[in-house]
Amino acid sequence: MHTTILPKPPLPAGLALALCCALLTACGPDGKAVPRESGQWPEGRSPREVGGRVVETFLSNPFRIHKASGMIHYVETCTWQGALRFAKQTGDPALTERLVRRFDPLFGEQAHYISKPLNVDTTVFGSVPLELYMRTGDKRFLKIGLDLADAQWTTPADQSKLDDTAREAVTRGLSWHTRFWIDDMYMITMLQTQAYRATGDNKYLDRAALEAVAYLDKLQQPNGLFHHAPDAPFFWGRGNGWFAAGMSELLRALPAGHPNRARIMAGYQKMMATLLRHQDAEGKWHQLIDDSSSWQESSCTGMFTYAFATGVKHGWLDAATYGPAARKGWLALAGWINPDGAIRDVCEGTNALNDRNHYLNRGRVTGDLHGQAPVIWCANALME
Repeated sequence: MHTTILPKPPLPAGLALALCCALLTACGPDGKAVPRESGQWPEGRSPREVGGRVVETFLSNPFRIHKASGMIHYVETCTWQGALRFAKQTGDPALTERLVRRFDPLFGEQAHYISKPLNVDTTVFGSVPLELYMRTGDKRFLKIGLDLADAQWTTPADQSKLDDTAREAVTRGLSWHTRFWIDDMYMITMLQTQAYRATGDNKYLDRAALEAVAYLDKLQQPNGLFHHAPDAPFFWGRGNGWFAAGMSELLRALPAGHPNRARIMAGYQKMMATLLRHQDAEGKWHQLIDDSSSWQESSCTGMFTYAFATGVKHGWLDAATYGPAARKGWLALAGWINPDGAIRDVCEGTNALNDRNHYLNRGRVTGDLHGQAPVIWCANALME
């Protein structure tokens, strides 16, 4: 088993101390970091406690299957991968084993649930077996993951079945899955970045970076936020959350000298500055980010908090400014979670549509994995 994740340089002492105090308020009188689980969070709201509860809720349920495709739903993928990282962060080999064993039915009677590379939503599934390969060294996982990652850039022989956007994308070296919806930025980025981490092959990282720049150029607006799609000019919360999380994942992997890193970092930092201005007094964000009268939505709050915490931990964002905002976002998020580990006020699945009321009137769901996954991601970032 091996992984090629680039080593992270140590933070300068001053930044590390600022991060500790601003993000975690977990510095002792001598300036040294106090363990995160030592009572520095309100009772029941530490990342370890909350993350563990949500992971157990995930494990207690069967696979989430997409009704239309009959394959594993992308939110199952996003939650599963986050849970695997949580097990690593907490040093829990028993939990890791349970998460590995969750895949067992897919090698047997439930193999038909394994996703096929139809689009971004089905193909992102490959990121889970790639994570499992990095933990176990089992090459069955590697094959499933790489087959999906490579299929995302293997254009079908019959291009007449592609729409105009996809055909143009292929001529630019982009994936034939390109459709310029903001959700895609996480789905494509995560799979290709995972393939890079599992193999060390730079082609996967280059693909993800090229795609990110194309989406930045197409969808990011002067205020730093993103329209849901070119024909859906609204700053939908979770859609922007997918983009924030996707850039965070990619920047963690991109080396300093990569030719597209500066462009992606500029887009990320511009977005974070605007998100900071739109975080409300409770630490939450809203269904439409720029409309404070729209309802407070938990999944985007989780995704933006994850992006803030990741940026502070890696030194991309000012710790004194964004650290308190990340902490505030986490506490707001934790307050949304029921005792059974289900999170409330999650926007239901939402297609792009040029209709403001389409976004304002979306249903609010409790316990949906769209909301559970970002909670686990946040817990991981805060414990990193």
